[in-house]
Amino acid sequence: MKRSEVRHKIQNSSLGFIAGYVDTLGFVALFGLFTAHVTGNFVLIGSEMAHPHGGPLLLKILAFPAFIFGIVFSRLVVAGLQSNGRHALFYLYIIELFLLTAFMALGTLAEPIGSEVSFYAGLAGIVGAMAMGTHSGYSRLLLSHLVPTAMMTGNVTQLVIDTVDVIRGAADDNVKRRCKKFLWPVLSFSVGAVGAAFAYQWFGFLALLLPISMMFHLMYIERGAMQKNQNRNAYKRKQQKIAQKKPEGQAVAQ
Repeated sequence: MKRSEVRHKIQNSSLGFIAGYVDTLGFVALFGLFTAHVTGNFVLIGSEMAHPHGGPLLLKILAFPAFIFGIVFSRLVVAGLQSNGRHALFYLYIIELFLLTAFMALGTLAEPIGSEVSFYAGLAGIVGAMAMGTHSGYSRLLLSHLVPTAMMTGNVTQLVIDTVDVIRGAADDNVKRRCKKFLWPVLSFSVGAVGAAFAYQWFGFLALLLPISMMFHLMYIERGAMQKNQNRNAYKRKQQKIAQKKPEGQAVAQ
């Protein structure tokens, strides 16, 4: 297996785990708030509006524009970096890392979480949604060759369809490869979701140190790929200069 393929599998599985982990931790800690599966908040908003129980309706409403802001911000950053020939993914990892760290810090300040949404708890939820909006944005922009990691409904649908075809013997090699490709992010998201529920019980918002550590690892891997691309591009430019000089030298010799 090529090193690039290994890197892509690590990226896909890690980002799936992070999305499931952060989404579940936000849901458990912040009054049922979805930070990654943000459209799920619409269901909760509708339920709360129809049967008011004094829940944090405003926080769930604000999570959606915060998520959108994360997507918009990631789009602008990617466009700006790519226009200057920069390796955008590494810098988007840094932005998500910063937002996750801010999410953890604000959540820690809000502890213990009571029955009402405090200032720091509300701000933590908004920043968490921004982090996952950024996550979704750069995943779609820069990692479109991988399986989506923030929204799992479509992934599960495709995985089940392909699995049925494999079981009934109607799957070709492409379907089998796709089945394996979708399997690991779905499993990683599930493990992250379950793990976060227990981790929050034990460590509170400090449980976010795990996805933060994983972001550092992704940055380390991406930095290696970035340096490799820079060396390859430098070599190509050097070869082009040599090729351009050769005709001039040959003309002088004649």
